[in-house]
Formats: sequence, C-alpha cells, structure tokens
Amino acid sequence: MPGASSAFDAPFKGVLLDLDGTLVDSIAAVERSWLRWCGEFAVDPMRLRGMHGVTAANVIEGLLPPEVREQAHQRIREIEVADVDDIVVLPGAAELLRALADASVPTAIVTSGTRDLAEARIAATGLVHPPVVVTASDVERGKPWPDPWLLGARLLGVDPGECLVIEDSMAGLRAAREAGCRGLVAVTSTTTPEELRELAGVVVPDVAHLSTQVEQGRLRVHV
Repeated sequence: MPGASSAFDAPFKGVLLDLDGTLVDSIAAVERSWLRWCGEFAVDPMRLRGMHGVTAANVIEGLLPPEVREQAHQRIREIEVADVDDIVVLPGAAELLRALADASVPTAIVTSGTRDLAEARIAATGLVHPPVVVTASDVERGKPWPDPWLLGARLLGVDPGECLVIEDSMAGLRAAREAGCRGLVAVTSTTTPEELRELAGVVVPDVAHLSTQVEQGRLRVHV
C-alpha cells in the first residue's frame, strides 16, 4: 500500500485488536456452529463464503427473510457460546496482551462477535482481559462498518488516527481504514497475504512476528 510505512513512523497511543483469527483460532468451533445452524435453517453453507469478519447479524440479513432473522440470530448465539472446544491462542497473542497491560498502553479488543460469545472465548483461552471490549452487542452497525473501531478508540480516550489496528479479515481492515485508524496490521490466519496487502501497511503470519517496543505507555511497531 503506497506510503504505508510512514503510518508507523510515530508510536501509537492506543491499540485495537480483533479477536477471532487475530488473537485466537476459533475456526473449528465457528465452522461446527455455522454448519449446524445452516442445517437448522435450510441454508446452503456455501453461501457463507467470504463472510469472515462480518457480524452474525449482517450475515443473516443477507441469507434469510426479515421475519426469521431475530430467531436465527438468537440461535447462532446459543450454538456458538456453547461451543468453545478447540479454541486456541494464536502465537504471540498472550504475550502481546500481557505486555500492553503491564505497560498501561490503552488497549481494546474489537470483535464481530456478540458480548456473550467474546467473553466466553476470552475466558476459555485465559487471555488477559483488556479494560475495553467492544462487540457487536455494543453497536448498531458492526463490521464491516467502522462503528466498532470508532467506539473502541472513544472508550480508550484516543483519537482513531493515533490507534494501531491488528486484524485478519478484509471486512475488518476496510472498516478500520474508514474509521481513520492510522496503522493497519494484518495477520494471515484466514486471508491470503496478497489480499491483505491491499489494505494493511504490515502483513505478518501472526502477532509473534511483530517487532514492537513500548515507549512511555505508547506502542511502536518497527517496519
């Protein structure tokens, strides 16, 4: 992305982290849950392709008529919250969250999942719980809209232009760019590097490959 490296010249006052695919690998649980849901609502699972990073409500809106959407949304929440098997912490995620907490860097998790689902997955993996967690339950428009990132920055008391975003999905990266977040880092757990480079200034296999340094409560990413 032209000029992307300059976005990382100065340290970041706040850090906004996606959850699924960025900090934890929940793909097995996600696939089991949505396949079960598709069976219950007679939806072809192939219609879910390209939906990673999009909120369940927005996915369902494109699949089902209005009169069954609320029931369908409640059902996928029930299925997913009950299934936290095989969810693992991705390399470097636990260490990064711990370092940010120890250095008092304003940090938020910003996820497409609902509040109950996010809390279930954070608890199941034992990750450090940041002071701010923004979920689809907290905004009227979730990813791919910029609202979750904007809310995360506001709750941290940091301008979006001073925030680093770490995300694995194209939908999430587009939303972060629209929110005006300065530094976009993509991890390749669910999307090809070639696609991610269209939007992100830094593309890494996982956060363990990030070169970071904390300076007076701010995070510097070395490109």
